[in-house]
Amino acid sequence: MIISQTPYRISFFGGGTDYPEYYKEFGGKTLGVAINKYSYLNIRKLPPFFDHKHRIVYSKQENVNTLDEIMHPSVRETLKYMNIDYGISIHHDGDIPARSGMGSSSAFTVGLINSLNALSGKISSKDELVQQAIHIEQELIKENVGSQDQTFAAYGGLNIINFLQNGKISVNPIVMPKDRLIKFQDNIMLFFSGISRTASDIVAEQIEKTKLNIPNLNKMKHLVDEAYNILTSNRDLKEFGELLNYTWELKKSLSSKVTTSQIDSMYSQAIKAGAIGGKLLGAGGGGFMAFYVEKEYQSAVKKALSQYLYIPFEFDYDGSKIVVYKPN
Repeated sequence: MIISQTPYRISFFGGGTDYPEYYKEFGGKTLGVAINKYSYLNIRKLPPFFDHKHRIVYSKQENVNTLDEIMHPSVRETLKYMNIDYGISIHHDGDIPARSGMGSSSAFTVGLINSLNALSGKISSKDELVQQAIHIEQELIKENVGSQDQTFAAYGGLNIINFLQNGKISVNPIVMPKDRLIKFQDNIMLFFSGISRTASDIVAEQIEKTKLNIPNLNKMKHLVDEAYNILTSNRDLKEFGELLNYTWELKKSLSSKVTTSQIDSMYSQAIKAGAIGGKLLGAGGGGFMAFYVEKEYQSAVKKALSQYLYIPFEFDYDGSKIVVYKPN
């Protein structure tokens, strides 16, 4: 039995520049953090005593005899990519619902690759996890996904991630004094809008409009450096919240599907209650919203958004890891 734990992430700046349609021409850059909300996978070789060869349990349960019969796209394509020829049981649990803008699908794929390698007695490097997950999601499943989610899932941490024109990815941890880091972490509030959506559908329009969006994507990329300067200098962290507000306005211009009247109302309520800035996470259309709120206003923001689920969290610095290792 192998159990893996892979973190979800909050993307603050540069989202949209991590799509190959953009960064292979202009180079991309994002700033975000992995958090201690996880995708868990319990994997073992399935004994040959059943009517089926493979069992996959997530929001559904699949009992099948061939890999081609598997409906879950990540499971199907990952097992085929890794040439799994034995019966297998895969059971998934997540701390956060799917299709919510926290990188859940990529966390699943990264954790699955990590777990399957562990089951075969192999240790996965962080870079291998990233490259294989990107290949599976973008080339085999053909999802409209970027490349930051897989990177945060594999590496963990508070990072700037650079996406180079040659396709390579570099991860640069952000170093801050401990007290400033804790203050920054504690001033980020996370709320669930209650709306789940399929990111690939939302992003399709954005990708089609990449050339039209280049000026705003360039601005969003440059905000990464400004945010980094705020975090690593003596500047007031409130400026980080103000910058979030600016990047949210830019993000809304990328596609007509990024926001909704409910999301706009949610955002407006938080700002009126004392949030300095915030943004919707992921592609848009629903999912989670992150706000920068100083301690003295957090109770008021919770009250203003009482109809939405508030999610306390801390940063994760480990990335995807194997927490139970008992190979057959």
